[in-house]
Amino acid sequence: MSDTLAPEPQQTMPSPKSKRDIVLDPAEPGTSPILIKGRLSRRYLTWYTILTIAISAVWGAVLGILLPNHVQILEFGQWFTGANAGIDLQKLTLLQQAVDAGTTTATAAQAHQLELLKEFNSARAQALAVITSIGVVLTMLIQPVVGVLADRTRSRWGRRAPWILFGSLVGSLLLVLMRFSPTLVVLAIVYMFAQAFINAAVGPLATTVADRMPQNRRGTASALGGFGNFFGGLLGGLAAGSLFATLGLDIYFIIAAFVAFSGVMFVLFARDRSSKNLLVPKMDWKGFFVGFTIALRSRNFRWVWVARILLSFGYTVSTALSLYMLQSYIRPALSQTQATQLAPLLTLVGVPVTIIVLFIAGRLSDRIGKRRIFVIIASVLMGFSMLIPIISPTVLGLFVQAIVGGIAFGIYLPVDQALFIDVLPDEKAAGRDLGVAGLGSNLGQALGPILAGTVVAVTGGYVGVWIAAFALVLLAAVAISPLKGIK
Repeated sequence: MSDTLAPEPQQTMPSPKSKRDIVLDPAEPGTSPILIKGRLSRRYLTWYTILTIAISAVWGAVLGILLPNHVQILEFGQWFTGANAGIDLQKLTLLQQAVDAGTTTATAAQAHQLELLKEFNSARAQALAVITSIGVVLTMLIQPVVGVLADRTRSRWGRRAPWILFGSLVGSLLLVLMRFSPTLVVLAIVYMFAQAFINAAVGPLATTVADRMPQNRRGTASALGGFGNFFGGLLGGLAAGSLFATLGLDIYFIIAAFVAFSGVMFVLFARDRSSKNLLVPKMDWKGFFVGFTIALRSRNFRWVWVARILLSFGYTVSTALSLYMLQSYIRPALSQTQATQLAPLLTLVGVPVTIIVLFIAGRLSDRIGKRRIFVIIASVLMGFSMLIPIISPTVLGLFVQAIVGGIAFGIYLPVDQALFIDVLPDEKAAGRDLGVAGLGSNLGQALGPILAGTVVAVTGGYVGVWIAAFALVLLAAVAISPLKGIK
């Protein structure tokens, strides 16, 4: 295929039923029209929000509820066999806590079961950590490439729609296959590709805002996307947590159907114009990949990037094994059903304070013209929140930690993003360099579960997880200190 194509007549958009529709034709052939106002604009924003909710619901349900339970079910079958196959994990954990407290002594048979419990706890933590992390790593590698290919795609449905549709449908199919994964190896492989394909739709979906929204409405569209991310994650987690006792792993089917339906509806009802006559220059892959290293050559950008990695690393360490902590760390230990129902609430409880503090911190940092001090305060506050479950290993302790951590996150999120913009080495390449900033979060999220699983495997408990999280987020405060010329 030649590198460029001669322009063809533009495909017309569906005729609006209302004369109040205002659509600005694209300046370049093969690109999207700008939806100024009217029915087409509202339809796009509606399905954009719904698909964002559906995709975020996947991560709320799968990462928070289904995957940890799926791993636990498979590992339980490996460790508790024969006469021990029907053992009650909650009762065995309570026995372990009583033995540790010196209030009872285990019999020989119970001592054997407690040894199995120790091995089981380490095995499930490590397995979940590895499965969670490899999915993030593959996504980190795929997303930038998909972004470039989506910019260059020629189709009658536009540049982004083929990737959104393909990612949604294949990702949904893989979610269904996860339900039938018979071993941890199969589960890990299927989940890795499910996450990669669904995320292959995320980047092109987000780019449609820049493609179709006028400058003065991109904030509104981004706010709807942020709402979709927030609400979808909560919806997925709460729904999966409340329905797991009844439906079990069959919840995979519901989540998959929601994503597939939303992806198809977006492509059909928020239809884009043809990109068959798109002018595509020759691709310089070497220049593309080298470009991602440019921002990291800037001293200030590099330190802010390291600080983001450390904070997201520490935060993910503390949250990677939440379901298992409710079953094996807190006193008294909860059953699998109780932990599954309670786990989403640990996320929900911190949300109101996060939202309130987020707006306050963002405005205050703009008003006083300082960013760095806010990042340091947030990192220190989050660090000390990690000590709460060590002092109080109870359900209440976890909820207090979630609230204090939510306050810290509310301070951190808006100011950290603004700080990255302040230290950009080239504002004309802001999209590329902020993408590198996003990779810092992904890297921290990939490393967190691995460290958490390793700590549990080595120490046989969860206290070390909170200590590691405490140290990492405090290091984030240290890393932000060397900035020069930035308040």
